[in-house]
Amino acid sequence: MKNLEIGIIGGAGYTAGELIRLLLNHSKVNINFIYSTSNAGNKISKVHQDLIGSTDLVFTNAINPKVDVLFLCLGHGNSKVFLEKNTFSAETKIIDLSNDFRLTNDAVFEGKTFVYGLPELNKEAIVKANYIANPGCFATAIQLALLPLAKAEVLQNDVYVNAVTGATGAGTSLSATTHFTWRDNNFSHYKAFTHQHLGEINQSVKILQSDFSSEINFMPNRGDFSRGIFATMYTKFDGSLEAAKALYNAFYKDAAFTVISDDEIHLKQVVNTNKCILHLHKHEDKLLVTSIIDNLLKGASGQAIQNMNLMYGFEETEGLKLKANYF
Repeated sequence: MKNLEIGIIGGAGYTAGELIRLLLNHSKVNINFIYSTSNAGNKISKVHQDLIGSTDLVFTNAINPKVDVLFLCLGHGNSKVFLEKNTFSAETKIIDLSNDFRLTNDAVFEGKTFVYGLPELNKEAIVKANYIANPGCFATAIQLALLPLAKAEVLQNDVYVNAVTGATGAGTSLSATTHFTWRDNNFSHYKAFTHQHLGEINQSVKILQSDFSSEINFMPNRGDFSRGIFATMYTKFDGSLEAAKALYNAFYKDAAFTVISDDEIHLKQVVNTNKCILHLHKHEDKLLVTSIIDNLLKGASGQAIQNMNLMYGFEETEGLKLKANYF
């Protein structure tokens, strides 16, 4: 089988930069074009400076409608607009990294049905899919912490989530809260109880536990580090710690990247990897679940490539065998 031809739309952002880096080292693909109207003609390495010496590719304002796979790395709401204006081959598979198609009510668009791309939940559907809605970063970390409990139908009480993301979670556009002088040595919450990822989290939980009617109380935080998500959540759980571990180990026994740690975990274990690492702790009648991911990889570009691998029958870990930036 010849290598897949890949197109990337919106090539200048953080997620696109990581996607390009990973695809350049993927043995089954060739990057056909990287589309960016604001950078057309510029070398990729002028924007993604970590890629100097790795590629001579340049940004373009032209598209090839016959590529095998199209990755959309556009701002939320812009993927629909782009697909309305541009037509691709019926054989082109599309993986969208925005939130445009994640919810069931948005999943069908111009005759295309987007499958929610969380492999630990929807692997069988992803394998057969032509169009993927890649999950959000917070949503990935939180869902992977909660889904084994939903599968066992033991989520009968409110869930309390506190999660911190690095500065790259805000994207490359500057705002008052992304300047170094504001972010450095600082900490804050935002979108308390109303974050947009709650929609897809609740949707997935209810797929496994249809009677779930409690609240997921989510407090998103901005951290003063560059990348990664550290999320803790707790809820009432009547069983023992050993029973909880059994649920999680059974649920993730075939997962390529989600692992359960008996030891307490910290963020450096996952930065620059496609892993999600979970840790469980029981305190009286509460179960505490800690979940850590790299927001740009398992929370975005790495998971997008994981989905592509599944869609084409490649080894799930192809191009994603990455070591953490531990030191």
